[in-house]
Order: sequence, then structure tokens, then C-alpha cells
Amino acid sequence: MRVIEVPASLDYGTIEVLLARMDVDVSGPVLFDARRLRWIDPNGMLALLAAGKVVRDNGGVPRISLPAGSDVTGYLDRMGFARAGAEIFQPPSARSGRRRVRGSDVLLEITSITTNSDVHEVVDRVQSRAGAILSRTLRYPAAAVVQFSVILSEVCQNIIEHAEAPGWVAAQSYNWTKRLGRHVAVIAVSDLGRGFRASLAEEHSARFGDRWGDVTALEAAFLLGLTRFPDTGRGQGIQQIRKQVARWQGLLSVRSGTARIADAPSWSRTPPVEEGLRRFPGAQINIILPQRLND
Repeated sequence: MRVIEVPASLDYGTIEVLLARMDVDVSGPVLFDARRLRWIDPNGMLALLAAGKVVRDNGGVPRISLPAGSDVTGYLDRMGFARAGAEIFQPPSARSGRRRVRGSDVLLEITSITTNSDVHEVVDRVQSRAGAILSRTLRYPAAAVVQFSVILSEVCQNIIEHAEAPGWVAAQSYNWTKRLGRHVAVIAVSDLGRGFRASLAEEHSARFGDRWGDVTALEAAFLLGLTRFPDTGRGQGIQQIRKQVARWQGLLSVRSGTARIADAPSWSRTPPVEEGLRRFPGAQINIILPQRLND
């Protein structure tokens, strides 16, 4: 059995450690050993689900070992990881049938996105919790809940229109006292679809010639606002998200294929572009919205 050790801390900054441990050959039994897991955020949860599904889609049998009786296992239950993982990992977790307990700080449990109706349901479900967390915890104005809903809708719609494959979304608020000195909201989206390079290739690869690749495709969408649609005005979701996240001095990063691109505020050390990463199908979007400082 192939064993992939899961880092003790799995969040947007360490998921590359997990993905780098994924072999090209993932056939046969593969165990994701997460017994030493002590911290995980929505990006880490979706990365684990995506990695397990890659194994399954390639004919392997993914299994996972979680820490027994720990706070992190209870947190994963609260975020709906067991239920989502029951469709991927074998055998299903004994806890997968338990009802999810919704915490006041949970913006959105792990939710599968396959149709447009899923997107509408996600936005409707998160409205009340988003309003409370954005206003009380992050100190955003009342109008921010509408803008937040737009961001959530756009990142989910990206799965439907561009990935052409199922995906997941999850969101949570945290108190980053040691890391940043204030609260944040973390939104994670992941899919195992075509990725940005393949999605934009038919419409735009010819103009870039030999430069066309994962980095160029991300720059085309992220910086130039190019989309897979020939008509102007369609598919501008990434640009809308980028502008709004910047207004809130947040972090936005998109990973696809072997590259990642990011808009990073002054409080983050995230590099603007990373390439040469372990190839991984689909796309991963990470958004971190910090608490608003007093003017």
C-alpha cells in the first residue's frame, strides 16, 4: 500500500506539501495518513478530498486515517468532511452518517457544486451567517453581505462554466491573533476539471504561441480578463472577484495545473506567481478576507 503522509498543519500555505507527495502512479490502495493532523482550514479539507478523488479516478483505492478523538476530527465533522469524504475514501468513515453540527463561526460547510441550482442554494444558505460574521466579526458595512454573495456565486459558477466537472466550496472564519492580529474569513473552492489552460486554449492559445502554458493562461484570465467566451462581457467572474477582494485588502490566489497566481496585500508574503508546482488537475481558488481596521 502506498502511504501519503498528510502534514500536521494543512492550509492554503501547506497544501503544496501534500500535492508534492502525490505520485504519478496512484493505482492500487493509497492511504492518506492524517493521524498527526493538528490544524486544517477549508483549503486543506478540499485539497484532501481532491487528492483522494484523483486516486479514485485513476483506478486506485483511497483510504484516510484521521486522528482519533481529537479536536481536529470534531472540527472536520462540523465542516461536513466525513459526509463529503464518504463518496471518495474507502471504506467510508464510521462518522460519515452523523448529522453535521453547525457552529456559529462556520460560514459554509463543505458543499458539492455540480449544477446551477447548487450555486443558488449555497448563496441562499450562507446569507444569514455571512451577514452576522461580516458585520460583527470582520466589521464590514451592511452592504458587504451582497458583495460577499456575489463573490461566492462567481467562484462557484466558475466550476460550472469553466471546469465542466464537479467541485466543492467551503468557508470559515478564524481568529488569526498570532498570525495577523485580527479575524479573517477563508473561502476555498476546488474542482478537478479542465483547468485554466485547457479552458482558454481554443479561444486564446494561438495569440500566445509557444508561451502558452499554465502560467500564461492564469495571467490571461487574472490580469487581462480574458475568458473562454468570444463575446465581450461574459465570464468576467475572476475580474469581479479580484476587484472586490482588493477593496477589502484581502488575498486572492488561483492555482491550476503547475502554477499559481495571486493578488497579495501587504500583510501577506504570498508571491505573485509560482510555477513548476506538482501538476494537479482542475483549479483551486483561495480567498482570505481580513477584519476591517478602524479608519
